[in-house]
Amino acid sequence: MKRALSERIAVITGASHPKGIGTAICRQLARMGADIFFTYWQTDEDWPETLQNEIRGLGVRCESLGIDLSEPDAPFRLLDAVTEKWGIPSILVNNAAHSARDGYIALDAQTLDAHYAVNVRAVCLLCVEFARRFQQAHRSSGRIINMTSGQALGPMPGELAYVATKGAISAFTLSLAAELAPIGITVNAVNPGPTDTGWMTEEIKQKLLPKFSMGRIGLPEDAARLVAFLASDEAEWITGQVIHSEGGFLRV
Repeated sequence: MKRALSERIAVITGASHPKGIGTAICRQLARMGADIFFTYWQTDEDWPETLQNEIRGLGVRCESLGIDLSEPDAPFRLLDAVTEKWGIPSILVNNAAHSARDGYIALDAQTLDAHYAVNVRAVCLLCVEFARRFQQAHRSSGRIINMTSGQALGPMPGELAYVATKGAISAFTLSLAAELAPIGITVNAVNPGPTDTGWMTEEIKQKLLPKFSMGRIGLPEDAARLVAFLASDEAEWITGQVIHSEGGFLRV
């Protein structure tokens, strides 16, 4: 039986950790039949091969590339690598992100630039270069899914550079969607809310748990299922949206 994303090539950035959202997205898209090309950075040296073997075990192709997305030419090198291996991709998931604590006392130009390079410049360049190549290949149905963090819903004190750059991606998603709709590419963003990817201490979990109306903390698989839906044919009429998938998270 043909799977929903069979014969699709998906590029997922930031699958650097076993418990990460990027890894969960790779698994979910692979289960649906997509070939997976993921990026990683500063991870355990055995991890990329481990994930590749797992994904290949799901009956699809899988390759990976260790790449520093803060480098200006990284988006082009990444798409060149995918194209040389398999051809033009039809799904792009911008999951990789840079995040460091700051706050108004600590915020400086270096911190802003480090966040901008990965969270804004790399995402924007990947999106537009993906679209250019897609159009030149005369493809008919493409998907771009960006990851954001709900900056319009409430404050994140102590992460000023992060929220500024992620907020920029929400705005970019809306306008890019209008430009790319005529060539058959949908562009959406997903806000997964607080997600247990391994960074939460037990103290943090206990503090956050009462704020989740659904009675549990968000898991990487929650975000992955939504991304997979947006990548599918069933979501062809959805574009220019920032979808908040937070399990009823209360910000008050």
